[in-house]
Amino acid sequence: MIKVMKFGGSSMGSVDALKRTSYIIIREQASKAVVVSAMSGVTNHLIACIRERPEVPSVIAHLKGRYSSVAREILSEERLSKCVQELDASLSGLSERLDARWKVKADPVLDDAIFCWGERLSTIVLANILEEMGTPSVALSSEEAGIVAEGTPTNGSANLAATHTNLARTVVPLLQKGITPIITGYYGADLSGRLITFGRGGSDYSGSVVANGIDANCYEVWTDVDGFMTADPRVVSEARTVDEMDYGEAAELAYFGAKVLHPRTVEPVRRKSIPLMVKNTFNPDGHGTLVRNQKCNTHEILRSVAAKGDLSIIKIYSSEIVYNPGLISRLIASVSEAAVNTYAISTSLSTLAVALPTPAIPCVLDKLKALHENQIEKMTVKDNVSLICCVGDNMINTFGVAAKVFSTVSATGANVEMISEGASDVALNFMVPSEIAADVIRSIHRTFIGG
Repeated sequence: MIKVMKFGGSSMGSVDALKRTSYIIIREQASKAVVVSAMSGVTNHLIACIRERPEVPSVIAHLKGRYSSVAREILSEERLSKCVQELDASLSGLSERLDARWKVKADPVLDDAIFCWGERLSTIVLANILEEMGTPSVALSSEEAGIVAEGTPTNGSANLAATHTNLARTVVPLLQKGITPIITGYYGADLSGRLITFGRGGSDYSGSVVANGIDANCYEVWTDVDGFMTADPRVVSEARTVDEMDYGEAAELAYFGAKVLHPRTVEPVRRKSIPLMVKNTFNPDGHGTLVRNQKCNTHEILRSVAAKGDLSIIKIYSSEIVYNPGLISRLIASVSEAAVNTYAISTSLSTLAVALPTPAIPCVLDKLKALHENQIEKMTVKDNVSLICCVGDNMINTFGVAAKVFSTVSATGANVEMISEGASDVALNFMVPSEIAADVIRSIHRTFIGG
């Protein structure tokens, strides 16, 4: 049996957390590859450095202090000396990149190479801890492992086929020798050697890519929550862990508001039907959430309800929309050029409505205005809306579910601003004013799940 285990920033961010993480890895009897994030807060610190440009030695000293202080509490003197030497060697590479970055006004490629440095330091510390505890381990950067990235900085994708070929040469032989590779999450390297990150939270995706690449039997995401919940427990106090869901449900929830997984995590494991487990590092014996292809044996129509806030709706009015498909494609292309996530699209006889992150609205409006389309009559923006995502197995095809959902919403006094239904068999999405979103979630949860 081969397993991939991914540990996030909270699992790496303290002495206690690192000890817990190490014990979880050691007690796992299967052959395993481990993917890690930077310690919590480190990536944010590196991103802030690009904006503030502090003295390079102060950045290096901060990071060395953060990682070495944790290692000092766990490692023997001899092992600590080795670990610090490896940290110093890695940090010298970061120092060179920071020096180069400070000499230019902007360089997104160099920024990405800097942002992913916390993951490198995490692999060094964790590999040394496991070695100290008697588990043969080796730290591998993404480029050493052979994770092939493509696309643009901060928004890369993995080339699964090329990565599979590389991992068969780099990672699989280590597993066959009983060595645990500790691999950097969050980024890969393209064919020219450029480092490209997968977006914030992208280590989840990295782990899924590794699981796909080594044909793992299971992929475990270890985080600081017990799994997917029926709702955000900060909104619904009666929310509980969802024991099991299928890939489609997990992907919808991840994209539309649940912060348990990076939204792109599901696809690489879904392609090879690799079960995905979400587990809590701080409650390792908890059941967690199992995500797989098999339909769940449950009578619950609705499995979970989530919300995505800080959204706005752009409405584009034109009597030509329904009669001019080319106009619709040009409008959508202009929105896509702004490189933002689109959360919902709806059309009518004379209107195209698009739900987007509020911070992206000025850029999107500029792109749309640049079209010089004389068919566009006007554009309006509705701010302060939230997308409510209701997820359940085949709920769209179950008679009366949509009616019951909207009847529940109506009882809260909320006005539904936009509906996105039918694109997925497992999700019903709609927009409501943000100020009443929490009431809507609580009401839907009470009606369909209980509490």
